[in-house]
Amino acid sequence: MHVLSSRRLRAAAASAVALALLLTGCSGDTDVTYTPPPQVDGALPEDMVAQMQDAVNSAMAASGSSGAIVGVWVPWSGQWVAATGTQAQGDETPVTTEMAFRVADVTRLMTCDVLYGMADDGLVELDASVPDYVSGVADLDDITLLDLCNGTSGIGSSEATLKSAWLNTPERRWIPLELAGYGLGRAPSTPHTAWRDSDAGYILLGLALERASGMSASELIDKYVADPLDLVQTRLPGDKAAPASDGPVLRGNYHPVIEGGYNCTAPVDVTVASASMGFTDSGAVSTIEELGRYVQAEAAQALRAEGAEPARYGAPLPVSSKAPSWYQATGGALLVGSMIGQHGWTPGYATSAYSDPATGFTVAVTLNNSSSGSSIAAYLAWELAAIASKAPAAEGQTAPEFGLPFTAEQYHDAIAGIVTCASPPAG
Repeated sequence: MHVLSSRRLRAAAASAVALALLLTGCSGDTDVTYTPPPQVDGALPEDMVAQMQDAVNSAMAASGSSGAIVGVWVPWSGQWVAATGTQAQGDETPVTTEMAFRVADVTRLMTCDVLYGMADDGLVELDASVPDYVSGVADLDDITLLDLCNGTSGIGSSEATLKSAWLNTPERRWIPLELAGYGLGRAPSTPHTAWRDSDAGYILLGLALERASGMSASELIDKYVADPLDLVQTRLPGDKAAPASDGPVLRGNYHPVIEGGYNCTAPVDVTVASASMGFTDSGAVSTIEELGRYVQAEAAQALRAEGAEPARYGAPLPVSSKAPSWYQATGGALLVGSMIGQHGWTPGYATSAYSDPATGFTVAVTLNNSSSGSSIAAYLAWELAAIASKAPAAEGQTAPEFGLPFTAEQYHDAIAGIVTCASPPAG
């Protein structure tokens, strides 16, 4: 109770320009001093905001979401942090930017932060074999902890098998090795040479880090991520079913499937859930300001000592043979052009967050309906990034040479092609 109260008091005192703070802390045994790029404390141009709001409205309609929270930080121009819509169809409670939500696969970044932090502190070796720390997985003898982080283990994903159970029993407490077992039961791909999306891999990594440290995954993320960056609402909850915060919370929804389609008139409330269903793959929670601050620091590798080796994002791999050359993965992250981040879904929410390490340009979004999976949240973040990347320099500022390998129109059209519900959400 004391910890939660302290977090809430600190959150209430947080600045509205959180991304511009000097952050000094300790990540494990490594002192962390991170100075984000100076952020213009002003609004982005009105016509640009109108275009971004239209993008948000379209993404909400396509995903069947009643609410969305977004943040766009353009250091040389301004910022836009906004909430749109209501908690649910039939619930006219407005969404606000202070609300906490589940960040889904952004958790993978945090889990890899812990791995690298512990390695930098000499507590674990990146090339340690998985069975050294996780029992019952002897067939993974040639798979390393770094493989789990990089997505090169060849292990399959548990999502397809467990999705229905997650949605229908959100309060169930899951045993991590049981979750990972469904992915381990799938035919493995050739390890080390290609990236494979594997929730089971990040769950196994979390188990290994717990065993190596003698600490819980929640304590490790506090120690290596939240505390050094002064993230007071960002954490990995325990397995007790609960909302994302004891403060304001964005309601999480999904549309049940009926007769091959979605029942878009009666969204199911899955706000109260056990984070154990995602654990160190997708169980963390945050707010939009803190999510933006985290991914900006993450892209800049602020949690590691300058020049620390190996470089976490130094050897990315294609997401697939069909993916554009600018879309790659490694280190628990997805690399989209020059931007580094993650996107994903968890029951009730779809979340995406990306930042450019050279400029600090950052975009974060969450939608309060998970029916359409993660694609719409990802495409919305990329569309907003493409729009905002053209923001003019504010008075006294200089716009950097910054661009993205895709257009806003490209992902606006992609969102329009993924329609979960035929009509816009009520409210």
